[in-house]
Amino acid sequence: MGTIWSRFCLGHGARVSYSGAMWMASDEQHPHPPNTGARYFATTHWTVVLAAAHGSSPGSQAALEKLCRTYWYPLYAYVRREGYGPEDSQDLTQGFFARFLEKDYLAQVKREKGRFRSFLLASLRHFLADERDRARAIKRGGGRTLISLDAQDAEGRYSLEPAEEVSAEKAFERRWALIVLDAVRASLRQEYVSAGKSQRFAVLETFLPGEQATVTYAEAASRLGLEPGTVKWEVHQLRRRYRELLRAEIAHTVADADQIDEEVRHLIDVLSG
Repeated sequence: MGTIWSRFCLGHGARVSYSGAMWMASDEQHPHPPNTGARYFATTHWTVVLAAAHGSSPGSQAALEKLCRTYWYPLYAYVRREGYGPEDSQDLTQGFFARFLEKDYLAQVKREKGRFRSFLLASLRHFLADERDRARAIKRGGGRTLISLDAQDAEGRYSLEPAEEVSAEKAFERRWALIVLDAVRASLRQEYVSAGKSQRFAVLETFLPGEQATVTYAEAASRLGLEPGTVKWEVHQLRRRYRELLRAEIAHTVADADQIDEEVRHLIDVLSG
C-alpha cells in the first residue's frame, strides 16, 4: 500500500505546479476552477498562529480557534493513549487549548520550528508534564469551554481506534493524517458541488486512493450515462486533482515548500504502518 500511495502522491519525482496550468480545458470537461495556489504559503497554519500571537489581524484569533477545532481529536487521542480516562482527557485537552490560545504562550512560537504537527504535539507534551503537578482537571481550563468537545463523539471515535497497542504518538499522527485526507476530500467534493456535479463525485470518489472500488468503470459509466473510456479519463483527472489538493493541504502545515515531499512521505508511512 505504501508503494501505491508513494506513486500516487509523489508521482515520478516531478514537482507539481499550483498555477492552474494543468486545468486548461473548459469547465464542462473539468469541474475544478483554476488553482491559484501559487501563493499557497500566504496563509498557512503557521501564519495563523503567528498572526494570533502578535494580534496583527482582526480575525486571527477566530482563525486560530478554527484551527484548534480541526485538530482537537488527534490531541485527545494522544492524551487517552497516555492512560488518562475520558473525563480527564477532555479536561486536559480543554486546558491545553486555554494555554495554547494565550498570546504570551504563542509569542514564543517561531515558524522555523518546521512542521505544525510536530510543534503542536511537543506543546501538548510540555503542557501534560506541567499538569501532572497540578490540581483537579476541572481547574485546568479555568472552567471555560474554549473548543467544543462532544464527549460522546470523542469516545465514539476513540472506540474505533485500532485495538492493538500503539504508542500515543502513533495514535496522534494517524488521526492527524486522516484529518488531512478528510480536508482534501472535502475540498475536492466542494469543487464538484460548486460545478453542479455532486452526483458525479458520489460515483467517482470510490476510485480515490485508500478506497476499495465498489463499482467497475463500466458500472460507473452506466450510472453516469458516459462511455467507460470517458469515466477512466475522469478518474485520472480526479486523482490528479486529489494529489494537487493533498500537496496544497500539506503545504499549510510546513514552514517551507521544500518540506512538502518529505511530509507527504511521512503521511504515507503513517497510513501504511
